[in-house]
Amino acid sequence: MSTPKIALFNWSSGKDSALALYKILHNPDYKIEYLLTSVSQQYQRISMHGVRVDLLEAQSKSIGIPLKVMQIPEMPTMEVYENVMTETLTELKNQGISYSVFGDIFLEDLRKYREEQLVKIGFEGVFPIWKIPSHDLIQEFISLGFKTIVVCVNERYLDKSFVGRIIDQDFINDLPENVDVCGENGEFHTFTFDGPIFSEPINFKAGEIVYRKYEKPQNQNSSDAACDTNTSDAFDYGFWYCDLIKE
Repeated sequence: MSTPKIALFNWSSGKDSALALYKILHNPDYKIEYLLTSVSQQYQRISMHGVRVDLLEAQSKSIGIPLKVMQIPEMPTMEVYENVMTETLTELKNQGISYSVFGDIFLEDLRKYREEQLVKIGFEGVFPIWKIPSHDLIQEFISLGFKTIVVCVNERYLDKSFVGRIIDQDFINDLPENVDVCGENGEFHTFTFDGPIFSEPINFKAGEIVYRKYEKPQNQNSSDAACDTNTSDAFDYGFWYCDLIKE
């Protein structure tokens, strides 16, 4: 039997991450050493998803894989973000890790960006659910027994009523035709709280639902911690968040 490749997993806390992790854990060619997650330094919540760090830590404990957190400033420039990422990956590279696993599905530009950045540090990207049709993925996710709640929606695509809902067949049926069922275009993000990768469910209660609109940064090289700000009119829209509180 060949020696498995040592890898880190880019963990967002959501459903695509959960399904991709499930698949890579069943692949004997890889061994996952860490879950790597970006966290807003100011708010101590998962970047884009708005999930509290204590829930992220609970996921890591239940999954049984150590957590590695990257502290990212609010509204960082791409240069700042890439510097933090390079510093973190260099540290992990020195521990013998050479592979970085992602839950991306079909965004070609994003994959190309990731691979270009990884090769600079001597890493190789791994994409377990790449190009699998979204409808197939979400049905597999549900059939495997995963449970996930919508924690962020982009009002460009969905209204307030979708945030805070558990993803099931009714949720899928209610999605508008222009929305990818996995939210791959940034339409929504989720927090996965139960399923075959967890030793026990993550206990939480749904808190308040809040609206946030991000101001366009002065620096054109700036990125953002919102659900999706990679389109030219992204800052014309706001985001609904459902706060989750660990129990």
